[in-house]
Amino acid sequence: MSLFKAASTVSLLTLASRVTGLVRDLLMASAFGVSGLTDAFNVAFRIPNLLRRLFGEGAFSQAFVPVLATAKARDGEEATKRLVDAVGTALAWALVLTCMVGVAGAPVLVWALASGLDARSFDAAVLMTRWMFPYIACMSLVAFSAGILNTWRHFALPAATPVLLNLAMIAAAWWGAPWFGRMGIEPIYAMAAGVMLGGVLQLAVQVPQLRRMGLLPRIGLTWQRVRAAWADAGVRQVLGLMLPALLGVGVAQLSLLINTQIASHLAPGSVTWVWYADRLMEFPTALLGVALGVVLTPQLAAARASGDEARYSQMLDWGLRLVVLLALPCAAALLVFAVPLIATLFHHGRFGVGDVQRSALALALYGVGLVGLVAVKVLAPGYYASLDIRTPVRIAIAVLVVTQVFNAVFVPWLQHAALTLSIALGALVNALWLLAGLIRRGSFRPQAGWGVFGAQVLAATLLMGAFLAWAAARFDWLGTPALARAGLLAAVIAGAAAIYFGALAASGLKLRRLLRR
Repeated sequence: MSLFKAASTVSLLTLASRVTGLVRDLLMASAFGVSGLTDAFNVAFRIPNLLRRLFGEGAFSQAFVPVLATAKARDGEEATKRLVDAVGTALAWALVLTCMVGVAGAPVLVWALASGLDARSFDAAVLMTRWMFPYIACMSLVAFSAGILNTWRHFALPAATPVLLNLAMIAAAWWGAPWFGRMGIEPIYAMAAGVMLGGVLQLAVQVPQLRRMGLLPRIGLTWQRVRAAWADAGVRQVLGLMLPALLGVGVAQLSLLINTQIASHLAPGSVTWVWYADRLMEFPTALLGVALGVVLTPQLAAARASGDEARYSQMLDWGLRLVVLLALPCAAALLVFAVPLIATLFHHGRFGVGDVQRSALALALYGVGLVGLVAVKVLAPGYYASLDIRTPVRIAIAVLVVTQVFNAVFVPWLQHAALTLSIALGALVNALWLLAGLIRRGSFRPQAGWGVFGAQVLAATLLMGAFLAWAAARFDWLGTPALARAGLLAAVIAGAAAIYFGALAASGLKLRRLLRR
């Protein structure tokens, strides 16, 4: 499978995940609106998600996938299977201990993340954190399984599994919440049950594929096997890479924690307004950045392991061109078309006009740094493939400081929306710093034609942005009925895409050649 086909497969399945995620969020917005209890759920859901990104999809994946890809390329099938068994055993037991500590320490975790919640919301957040904390174990094992499958170029299944979480949460909002209400239980608690169900389903569907490949890990249950797993050279290499990666991912999550803490001390609903902006921002970052990162990381590692420096640089160049080609128009859309997006998706039931305007402002300011947010997903694997995790970590620490300086400047002026602006500006700094480092060390050599390519993309983006700005001002996005609003949004987006790609074609950009390169 070519890199573009692989990235397209991941992107399309990620699109399915994001669409079902939007349906989930739409149902939640309509059923629960914005209140202290929705803030409580979002805080409680963010805790296992934060730890999942810290230990599972974040530091662990960054360390495990390059080591696994290198072992597959150099050491043979038997040694690779031993590595999978040892890492699986060590990870499983580490997760058991983590969940025990997390359930017991839920009040401390909630206080650390959102001490500004009122007493009722705080207690609800603690209870839901305890219900959902085992989700981190499911998702860390899902990340482990996905790392194996992606290294063997089985991209579809790992990319599709997040749909199951969204379906479980949709069922919780549609059927579970009313049933909880009839039973005298606070309906928002149904969402916590849906999260746990989704985590179990995501893990369960990957097991048959790993078994067919002969790579289902054998988890050691005796003390001797557990001790042997922790002493394994491959596990020690993963741990050695995880420590700096943990610091790097931890810095990013610390920034999120600080922002949530700040939002909890602003106007009630601030956590939720930023949450809905995050959901839409993650749409392009997942479809573009995550898809490219998933596909490129094992391939970059394999190129480095075999000493093919030219292919390594060419893959980075190809990935960055796709980032500019697709992320720049998305950034323009967020900047000028945020109100129609938020209104169409979430302006139902108890999600009012004020909620639309506040969420839209937060979303628009993400557009300032969307290219940086996506580019980091391509540039960072360039370092991970070389087993260099320390450099991105040092950059991430500096960017954390810069981001909080931006918060200090902008929060008094923009309130909750300042938090998204600071993240966006920090992402630009991060991406430029990573890019400069790769160029300086000679790992990445940009190929010819970037000047013309950039001018073509910028001109097409400006034309498309002008059309979207006109459409945002021309139609009544807040007063139009929901169904008509959805149809209008689809028509405007189709028109914007036609203008953008038509302008690229008119400028002479050979899109097919770029995608196949």
